[in-house]
Amino acid sequence: MELQELFLLAVEALRRNVGRTLLTMLGIIIGIASVITIMSLGAGSTKSIVDSISSFGANVLTVSPGRAKRGPGGESSVVTTLTSDDAKEIEKLNNVKSVSRVVSSSKTITANSESENVQVRGVDASYSEIQSLEFMSGGFFDEGDVLSAAKDVALGDEVVEELFGEGAEEFVIGETVRIDGRVFQIVGVLEESSEAIVPVTTAQNILFGQTHLDSISVEMEEAELSSLLEAEIESLLLDQHDIDDVEAADFNIRNSQNMVDTISSVTGTLTGLLSGIAAISLVVGGIGIMNIMLVTVTERTKEIGLLKALGAKHKDILSQFLIEAVVLTIMGGIIGIVLGMAVALVAATAMNIPFVVTPLSIALSVGVSVGVGILFGWYPASKAAKLHPIDALRYE
Repeated sequence: MELQELFLLAVEALRRNVGRTLLTMLGIIIGIASVITIMSLGAGSTKSIVDSISSFGANVLTVSPGRAKRGPGGESSVVTTLTSDDAKEIEKLNNVKSVSRVVSSSKTITANSESENVQVRGVDASYSEIQSLEFMSGGFFDEGDVLSAAKDVALGDEVVEELFGEGAEEFVIGETVRIDGRVFQIVGVLEESSEAIVPVTTAQNILFGQTHLDSISVEMEEAELSSLLEAEIESLLLDQHDIDDVEAADFNIRNSQNMVDTISSVTGTLTGLLSGIAAISLVVGGIGIMNIMLVTVTERTKEIGLLKALGAKHKDILSQFLIEAVVLTIMGGIIGIVLGMAVALVAATAMNIPFVVTPLSIALSVGVSVGVGILFGWYPASKAAKLHPIDALRYE
């Protein structure tokens, strides 16, 4: 018998009992849908986290002061040895594109009789490019403003809305606000931000009264060489701070690319684990298919005997029942994929994460469906093929 003929016979056999066919596919449908949903949400969550980290610059190293050891009273004090001189020395290293000093503190901003407690960040002019800041209107201060400690401020759109009202982003440029009682001119409105950014010298000398830095942002020319630059910065700062033992370092260096890799690895492992748990239902569905196929073989014993009497060979009977099992699982797999994508889309929308369906998850689902059909359909098909035609025709 030709493959096309066997396929048509398999489809016809499944069509004769639609209710049983649907119930048999249910385990496969649930299993595939679960795997697709979990893999999609896992990929979406990973993308959301990675995008958030990457928004701070995938080619950026952040140098922060470390923390001193806890004293007898159990309190920890913040190490304040990171200085502008450190930033200047780091800027001289190879593979360094630009550097920005960073200080920050919470301050009260007032305008139009409205007050808002806001995180104020003091930075260099290069910070805008390093962190890829996006502006709704206006722009950023320049290096001249940093040197002169100008009272310029770039406000986040959320701060502008609180102080000036909704839709005020376009006309606040040039307006003034008071930060800690001091008058500052608005030069730009940052997109999707709830902070205020001022020149680092202004923050240090006028607002915070501090000479140390809270961190140093370092933009690299080549992100691939981040590990080498990280080691060079570590060596430089150990020398700058007269520290011989790296374990006693009063600073730490964070590599955003390492964070991305670590998070991707962790979420990938969790997604794989959860997908494996969900795949257990595929095994249950496969066992269900095998049981139903065994019942089907018993019910169609006379039909098998007749086919053999008419000249059907062992491989024809084996192929027919095996094709029935594979068609059953493929149909269940297709329905499961569609259902899983629908559930994943709804869940991703509700969780406010990207909807991602990878080709791997689709290919895996189809492959698993076929595999389950062959694995669990082989025994019933083999049993049917081994029936003796005379015994089968006499079966009551």
